[in-house]
Amino acid sequence: MNFCSTCGNAVIKKIPEGDNRERHVCVTCEVIHYQNPKVIAGVLPVYGEQVLLCKRSIEPRHGFWTLPAGFLENGESSLDGALRECVEEANAAVINPSLYALFDIPQINQVYVFYRAELAEPVFGPSSESSEVALFDEADIPWSELAFPVVELALDHYLRDRQTGEYEVKHEEIARPWRSRRA
Repeated sequence: MNFCSTCGNAVIKKIPEGDNRERHVCVTCEVIHYQNPKVIAGVLPVYGEQVLLCKRSIEPRHGFWTLPAGFLENGESSLDGALRECVEEANAAVINPSLYALFDIPQINQVYVFYRAELAEPVFGPSSESSEVALFDEADIPWSELAFPVVELALDHYLRDRQTGEYEVKHEEIARPWRSRRA
């Protein structure tokens, strides 16, 4: 950030009085510009024993597979955002959504919230954000073509939990460098 969004003048980085970390502060109007983590909300959609994945037709990671997820919009709940992303990326509506996982990735200032949900019917399709959308059996998941480490982690948790039928909410911090469990 170089300029104040309030008055347009230059900003500097300093620790404001009473704070404990560097912030962008306007040299003229003294507005403190806080930068906070981005929240990504998504769905882990299942139909029977299969998982729904989307092949990205946008950057980042164009051409790689992912769960339907995206940045939360102002004014929407994490669940509303996750359901919206499932429709936007997979043209799929889900039922029985349940909070499933929260992944903190402080190195890139992101927080992922995933809901586990069911497809009432196998109705889905590509969109402007996904070139392909498909259901995968566990043995057919394209592990080496997953777009993001957090997607691999969510799928790993789900496939383990599916064996026991117990789906406790997960909370994990993802550190860099990421070490795939499948490498």
